[in-house]
Amino acid sequence: MNFQSESIDRLFQTIVALDSVEECYAYFEDLCTIKELQDMAQRLDTAILLSEGESYQRIAQKVKVSTATIGRVSKCLNYGKGGYRAAIEKLNAKEETL
Repeated sequence: MNFQSESIDRLFQTIVALDSVEECYAYFEDLCTIKELQDMAQRLDTAILLSEGESYQRIAQKVKVSTATIGRVSKCLNYGKGGYRAAIEKLNAKEETL
């Protein structure tokens, strides 16, 4: 599925132009609902735990997501475009330098 468009390019350009977590909070609070932000954060948390080898049951309990959501994240993590893995690697690298 190709969802690329000029509009989405512009959205992503604004995101990568942000300089701080505080700017991200301000932008995403304007851009998304709280539920959308929580859902995205839960999916990232799920991907991190899956990459660490956690079980579906443990992730469901810890992150409060359905096993269907865990399955979708797992599919993307293992067969997707590599976005989750790249983001997790960058997050881990940044945490190591702190």
